[in-house]
Amino acid sequence: MPPIPPIEVVSLTKRYGRHRGVEDLTFQVGVGEIFGFLGPNGAGKTTTIRVLVGLLRSNGGTARIFGRDCWTGTERVHRDLAFIPGDLRLYESMGVLEFLQFMARLHGGVRPRRIEALADRLDLDLGRTIKHLSKGNRQKVGLVQALMHEAPLLVLDEPSVGLDPLMEVIFMDLMREERAAGRTIFLSSHNLSEVERLCDRVAIIREGRLVALEHIDALKAKRVRQMSVLFNQPVDPRAFERDGIVVLDRGERRVRLAVRGDINPLIRTLAAYDVADLTFSEPDLEDVFLHYYKEEPAEKVDA
Repeated sequence: MPPIPPIEVVSLTKRYGRHRGVEDLTFQVGVGEIFGFLGPNGAGKTTTIRVLVGLLRSNGGTARIFGRDCWTGTERVHRDLAFIPGDLRLYESMGVLEFLQFMARLHGGVRPRRIEALADRLDLDLGRTIKHLSKGNRQKVGLVQALMHEAPLLVLDEPSVGLDPLMEVIFMDLMREERAAGRTIFLSSHNLSEVERLCDRVAIIREGRLVALEHIDALKAKRVRQMSVLFNQPVDPRAFERDGIVVLDRGERRVRLAVRGDINPLIRTLAAYDVADLTFSEPDLEDVFLHYYKEEPAEKVDA
């Protein structure tokens, strides 16, 4: 008998009056998977997450955590998951250790020195008062709070926001360790590099509908790079338009291109011109999303 999926969403719909939150959303997350949930702001990601953790009731369809309905089975669902919200809020007057111990007691306790070990990994000072913490250190408190319970499912909404580059590396190490321990991670993030390095599969949502559900390698294959080329003389940018290349912006001597796939044909074309400068920049997640899904109808995607 196959294992019960940690997350199973079928035809999920949530509306706010006349406004649509999510519409007919279907996907499943497997045991031990790091699953990315992506899309631009306002796409319905937070609505979906709030339904999954039992904070919102859907208008239609089902959302289940380990086979239990996320709304009617909220008490048990909360025992099986740990959650970091995108709008993380903490008890300002408490000390960091006091707060974490309080949250541990609410969930039946944690392993001895689990809090201290996580705080040490994240370089979090347990002796500070929460109201005096920076954004990054507040995020570390949220991470320790989520990880200390060793729940079988982690639901994380922008969990690394505010972390410095070193802490981002440590965060990703912790996520890989959680996966190696058999835990499942549902990750919503705008950090494309983080998603690429961590996730096994990704779902992409737009205007409340699922527009793609792919393995991470397929997402990587669809990445575009932006190239800015400065010429010594005026050029006709139409000379560079071809499959896999889109002219994003044009001036008299500068052309900005979005390039997908092999760049060598473009480099050979540029060799015939007097190029003064050439720079590459990687797109952020929203650039990638808009480039590939701007013109696509939001149709139902098989899970």
